[in-house]
Amino acid sequence: MASIARCLRAARPSAFAAVRSSASRTVAARPFSATASNEIRKYTKEHEWIDLAADKKTGVIGISEYAAKALGDLVYVELPEEGRTVNKGDAIGAVESVKSAADINAPVSCKITQINLVLEEKPGNLNQVPEDDSHGGGWIAKVQVDEQGLQDFETLMDSEQYNEFTANEDH
Repeated sequence: MASIARCLRAARPSAFAAVRSSASRTVAARPFSATASNEIRKYTKEHEWIDLAADKKTGVIGISEYAAKALGDLVYVELPEEGRTVNKGDAIGAVESVKSAADINAPVSCKITQINLVLEEKPGNLNQVPEDDSHGGGWIAKVQVDEQGLQDFETLMDSEQYNEFTANEDH
């Protein structure tokens, strides 16, 4: 299965431009979340994000708002397996929309500690609140991060870099 980024590139340019113009640019302004504000969010070029907690040992993974809007209405989410240890870039799940299907890749090396079971019944939460890591949000998995995961985290883009990346992606 293709990555989210590959599916977005395959989208028709005219449809992609419509998503681009309607997509919110302000990633930092999130809807209300129960998550502490001292978390650090970073993004991959494949449009996954990870919030790393202040303890730098735990985090939350999801797909970006940009990707959720570009994919369209999500109808199915394949969640990762709890307890599984993965390396950066490994497929941990998948999303299926009315337009396409795409893998969700691990942004860092980590161990899956909890999955968002709400998405099994309500995959549309990923469209409505893709970057909300509260109880009702569209997060995919909670993870435990080791030293390798911390090194992987440092290579990811912050929100400003990600906004620049997505602004240039369809050019």
